[in-house]
Amino acid sequence: MANIIDGKKIAAEVRAEIAAECAELKAKGVTPGLAVIIVGEDPASKVYVRNKKKGCEEVGFHSEVYELPEATTEEELLALVHKLNRDEAIHGILVQLPLPKHLNDEIIIQNIDPKKDVDAFHEINVGKIMIGNYDFLPCTPAGVMVLLEKSGIDVCGKECVVVGRSNIVGKPQAMLLLHANGTVTVCHSRTKDLAEVTRRADILVVAIGKADFVTGDMVKEGAVVIDVGMNRKVDGKLTGDVDFATVEPKASYITPVPGGVGPMTITMLLRNTLTAAKKTLK
Repeated sequence: MANIIDGKKIAAEVRAEIAAECAELKAKGVTPGLAVIIVGEDPASKVYVRNKKKGCEEVGFHSEVYELPEATTEEELLALVHKLNRDEAIHGILVQLPLPKHLNDEIIIQNIDPKKDVDAFHEINVGKIMIGNYDFLPCTPAGVMVLLEKSGIDVCGKECVVVGRSNIVGKPQAMLLLHANGTVTVCHSRTKDLAEVTRRADILVVAIGKADFVTGDMVKEGAVVIDVGMNRKVDGKLTGDVDFATVEPKASYITPVPGGVGPMTITMLLRNTLTAAKKTLK
């Protein structure tokens, strides 16, 4: 029976640390500030934005939310981004994805000041992550690394398998595991004999976006299994990319969905914003 990695508990511990550091920073005259931009009426995006605002309040940050109509033009959105780039009260800028189809995600992200890019999606920050000399880390992969660390799981020398190669999770996750001296394999839709590869993993991170995709027969006995997936079943219940019922009996550690990786993502966003604010003191 696996140890359950409690993401809610670990996120609360990290947020307490962030709140304490925020209080110290305020005493020096700097209040960390996060601006979140949302375009359109996507219900899931609205929930994420509300949670980010709530997270800021919890740790003592200043936050601003810009809710723009679906018809917002690229020029209008870029004008707001450039305004926030110049705003000294704002240390982090986040544009909630996905954007409406008429807007180019990449153009918008590359116009965010890299020093305020708390999602760590700007190509400068991506390059810094590649060489290991970074200021910010993408929030979900960073959250996974904190979950491993706080659970006493040492990555060094372990066989690590990442299922999924997105720019937001899979690729940066592989880099962070590599920086921690793991031996890393990245799997994707073209991988042959996927189950054979996943069964080699001491640490298996699944971020493929398919409900209950990884089953017990794909996991080595005693593996650490991190489920990044968030899928909604027809009955409305949330489930991950890992079939918890068949994998949990084989794993040594496993993250549940919900309550595993999810709570860490916004927590790491707060940590990145704190880091950006600290840098203004130097």
